[in-house]
Parts: sequence; C-alpha cells; structure tokens
Amino acid sequence: MTHTLEARVDPATQRTDADETIRALIARSNALGSDPRITNYAGGNTSAKGTATDPVTGEPVELLWVKGSGGDLGTLTPAGLAVLRVDRVRALQAVYPGVEREDEMVAAFDYTLHGKGGAAPSIDTAMHALVDAAHVDHLHPDAGIAIATAADGPALTATIFGDKVVWVPWRRPGFQLGLDIAAIKRDNPQAIGTILGGHGITAWGETSEEAHGNSRWIIDTAEQYIAEHGKADPFGEPRAGFEALPTDERHARAAALAPTIRGIAGHDKPVVGHFTDSDVVLDFLAASRAEELAALGTSCPDHFLRTKVKPLILDLPATATVEEQSARLHELHEQYRADYQAYYDRHADATSPAIRGADPLIVLVPGVGMFSYGKDAQTARVAGEFYLNAINVMRGAESLSTYAPIDEAEKFRIEYWALEEAKLQRMPAPKKLATRIALVTGAASGIGKAIAKRLAAEGAAVVIADLDLAKAQAAAAEIGNTDQAIGVAANVTDAAAIDQAVQQTLLHFGGLDLVVNNAGLSLSKSLLDTTEQDWDLQHDVMAKGSFLVSKAAAKVLIEQGLGGDIVYISSKNSVFAGPNNIAYSATKADQAHQVRLLAAELGEHGVRVNGINPDGVVRGSGIFASGWGANRAKTYGIEEQDLGAFYAQRTILKREVVPENVANAVYAICTDDFSHTTGLHVPVDAGVAAAFLR
Repeated sequence: MTHTLEARVDPATQRTDADETIRALIARSNALGSDPRITNYAGGNTSAKGTATDPVTGEPVELLWVKGSGGDLGTLTPAGLAVLRVDRVRALQAVYPGVEREDEMVAAFDYTLHGKGGAAPSIDTAMHALVDAAHVDHLHPDAGIAIATAADGPALTATIFGDKVVWVPWRRPGFQLGLDIAAIKRDNPQAIGTILGGHGITAWGETSEEAHGNSRWIIDTAEQYIAEHGKADPFGEPRAGFEALPTDERHARAAALAPTIRGIAGHDKPVVGHFTDSDVVLDFLAASRAEELAALGTSCPDHFLRTKVKPLILDLPATATVEEQSARLHELHEQYRADYQAYYDRHADATSPAIRGADPLIVLVPGVGMFSYGKDAQTARVAGEFYLNAINVMRGAESLSTYAPIDEAEKFRIEYWALEEAKLQRMPAPKKLATRIALVTGAASGIGKAIAKRLAAEGAAVVIADLDLAKAQAAAAEIGNTDQAIGVAANVTDAAAIDQAVQQTLLHFGGLDLVVNNAGLSLSKSLLDTTEQDWDLQHDVMAKGSFLVSKAAAKVLIEQGLGGDIVYISSKNSVFAGPNNIAYSATKADQAHQVRLLAAELGEHGVRVNGINPDGVVRGSGIFASGWGANRAKTYGIEEQDLGAFYAQRTILKREVVPENVANAVYAICTDDFSHTTGLHVPVDAGVAAAFLR
C-alpha cells in the first residue's frame, strides 16, 4: 500500500500536506510522551508516512518521518525527526544479512535518507518503515510492559485483547523485529497492534488520530484488566519495621545516608544523584517480596540501560540506626560490585566493550526511599523515573501472573551492545565541572550570583543559598531548570539553617562537592564609630558563618570520600590595612586564616581549601548598594559613581574588578588544573601592591 499525500500547497497558508503530516505527528508524539504511564523520557518512537515532492525530479516521493535517535516524545520538535525514503528503506530487505549481522543495518539507513535527513535514525526505524501503515507508535507503557513481562504473556494477550492485539516473542530491537511486526500486520488484518515480549507495545493506524486512539486503547484496556483482575498484594505482606518513616524523619535519614550512598554510586566514576520517596517506592520497599523481585532486575531495554540490570537494596529495617545502615550499605556495595563483575565476565567476549563500572545506579532504602544516579541531575532524575516504571511493571505482572523479565544474557547483549557503545562514544566530552554539586552562599546577587552562573555554565549543579528565598529562587531560575540550579534560604549565622540548606542540597542533587563561602556584608566606619553590634554582625556573618558552613560541608565531604573544594571569598583587605574599616577587614583576615587552617586539616580527605582575595567590587554588589559604597567614597573624597574607576586607577593594571572576574577565579581553582593546590589565596584585584601576599 502506498500512503499518498499529494504535495499540494494551500495558497492561504503556504502549508503543504507534508507540513500537516509532520504537525499531526508532533502533536501525537507530545501527547503520548507527556504521560509517564505511557512512555519514559527519551523512550519509544512514533512515525508517519506521506508524500512530498522530490526537489531533484519534481516527482512525488513517499517519505517516512520518525523520531530520531536520542529524542524525547514529550518534547519532540520537527528537528528531532529522521526523514527517509520509504522505497529505499524497504529495498534493504533484499540485502538484509540476517539477525547475526543486523547491527549493520543502522549504518545502511544513512543511504535511505531524504535530503539532509534530519536527525540520526534510531535502531527502531525498520519497525516504522516496514509496517504497512501510515502511522506507527512504539511505546513503553507500564501496563503494556506488565503484560509483556508476565510469564504467561501470550495467553494474557489473547484473553485481554482478543485478536486485536498479537503477541510477539522477545526479540532485540532491530531490522528483524521490524520484519516480524510487518508480517503480523500483513497476516492479521484485524489487528491494531502488538505486545512485544519483555519490551512494550506497537500500534498503528491509517490516520494519526487512529494510531493515537489504538495506542491508548491498548494501554487503557491493559490497565483496566489489571485493575479488575489483579491481586491486592502482588509484592507480599507488609514487613514490620520496613514501613515508611514520618516525612521529616524520612528526609533527615535520607540526608544522613546520602553522602554514604553517593560515595558508593560514585566509586568508579563521579555521579550526580536524585532522591525519591514517592508512595510507589515506599510501598514496594515495605513489602515482604521487595528484595526477591528487585533481584530479578528490570526488563524493558529503556529501563535497565538507565538503571543497570538490578538495584542495590538495603536489607535492614528503617528502625536501624544510621551507623548500622551505612555499615551494611558498604558491605552490600562490595557484594554488588562482585556480582556485577561476575555478570560481565559470564557474558563478555572479545568483541564486548570494556566494563563501564560496577557500581549501582539505583539504591533502595526501606522506609526512606530511592536514590538514583547519573552523569548529571537530569539523567539521575530520569533513572529514578524509570525505576518507578519498573516497580509498576512488576506490580502489574505479579498481579496477574509471575514477573518474568528477559534473561540475563539478553540484558547483557543490550547493555553492552556495540550500537549503544557507539552512541556513548559520540557524546560530547563533559564540561570540566560536570558531576560536581556546588553550594554558594549569598548567591542571589553580586559576586555570589556571578559565581553560581559560572559554575553552572561549566557543568556543575548549583544550589543558590541566600537570606531571601524568593531572590535565591529567582537567581536559580535565571540559570535554568531545577536539574541545573535551585534556590534555598540560608542564614549563615544559624547552624540549624545551614544544616537545612545542606539537607536540601543532598536531597535534590544527592551530594555536595564544592562550597563557596561568599555571604557577606560590610559597615564602613572608623574605630570610634564602630559599635559592638557592628563588630558582632560582621563577624557572625563572615567569620562565624564561614566556619559553620565549612563545618557542615566538611562532614558531607568526608563521609562521601570523594574529595571536594571549599572556597572562601575573602578580600584584599585581609592583608591590606585601610582607614575606617576595622570590623570588615578583621573578619576578612579571620576568613583568610580559616583557609590555611582547614587546608591543613582536611587535606587527608582530599578536600582542597582555597581563598579568593578581590579588590572592591562595585558593579552589581549588594554590599556597595547597601551604603558601603557611599561611605567608602566619602572616605576617599570622591563621588560614589566614581568609586569603581577610582579603585581601578590605584591598581597596577588600571582595571576595575567586576563579579565575573571573581567567578572566573573560583572556577579555575576548582578544576583539576589546580588538583595539587590547597591553602592558596588568589588575588583578584588588578594588582594592588599593598595587598601582595608575603
């Protein structure tokens, strides 16, 4: 069948039928991809066939528009579509070398592209091109995978769907799977789709609306059947002591365990984390069969590629102490690493990629929740979402039958698939601060805000801490979404408030690597005008505040065992004596010596402690805007608007120091380029000879 759409142009809109086909495909894709019950982030794919005009011949040509490799249905745009000639893709059947060499067919798709081809074709392209239907959806709904992973999946498929949906035995994604589904469509004209054993569903239709409706019918029918016929307790009876802790206690326990667990997950390579304590997770972990089922691992390829074949699950109750749980987690980690190495050794051959690390990406703690990990915050969050889907799949399969995921050998073939390895190798090199989690105090404005922006631009996940929560959240929003930055409230003079800010950091990003003590204020007064309250306020915020922040951070850094950085934004005034500045300069000298003291103490834990000594930063500074600038200008006998230029003229380089200059220095000192540097103060003052370090 040829799915013709004449390449007509509407004179009123200048839109072609091809444009309308693409528009409908994108709308359908976004609708399906926006519901996590239907498919996961970056999972599944959709397609449409139609006719456009070949610009070379002027003749109609049938094209396939299909979601490209690595795209996400929920956010798909036309740029994410691969565009191929249907006749040329189908002609590949004549040269298909068989299952043992079907990976070669992915490269062959390059010779079937139309024009520049759009996005790179995915491994599932054959499924869409070879099935004789104008519109095809391939999805990973929880209910559909539950049927696909049930031990009696074929019988359930017939019972639930009749002859409208056909069972397809497990086959790894590729050209042969496309041939299999095409044959089912040809031989079963009454069918609207398939259940793919161990994997998901595929549905089709002659219009976009029909395909969408058929996909939803399969999913809704499966959900309804499970709800009406499933067991009430598929995970077993609740276990005493394993039930969810109260919310505040649960979050406190999660924050206490987070450094230990991140150290475990990041043993081989650094990772960012995400914490989830949804009812789905907590109910699963409270059940008697949780450990048994978790050991079976996930089944859908999209799941275990992001979660590893199985999680690490703590086998102690929530009533155990933090110390007991931490010790047991370390023991289980050693077992997990040994098991994963054995799994790799059982299945690897001379052509297999090297092992990619033996640490878990999902760690489950009964009564507390789930910790998930990845190369960045988004990947970590999505890994957790995938394991939530996996729990739902296990619940559905066990409700009706027995959960029976694809076997271990098949999982290994996909996890260490040459095509998957090639995709990983094509990824751009990570930025220098990728996987690092930074907490910057006083970061809603001025120097702190510039530092936070620079660290985020270099790949770090950033927590902006400030007295004003609204301003902190607004500054974080300027950086990006909550996978990149969050804002938290923190009064650095209050140890409890600092602990809360660190807890929020641990719960959101899973750990902490880099702390910048930037919060500060100044009152420019002579000795006789400086009150006791003036002195106490400045020392509380900067000297005491830096001490409290560093203490809270050091506890995390030491427990993680991954090293880290603590940076103090001190001042040239820590070594330079000027008039009318007794309280500010004295507290900056205190901070400067904290750098040396902590560098000496924390070095054995791989934690570097360094300081930045800026000159007066006028532009964008909260300190100067609060009256400090006017007082300093009065001290020097100049107008306030001339203060920046005045500071610049007294420097060797005759340059004004701005917040971005300080941010650049913080970034540099935290990179591996300074891996052997600690206890250093870096002047960022354009050259003030009186502040040269001696």
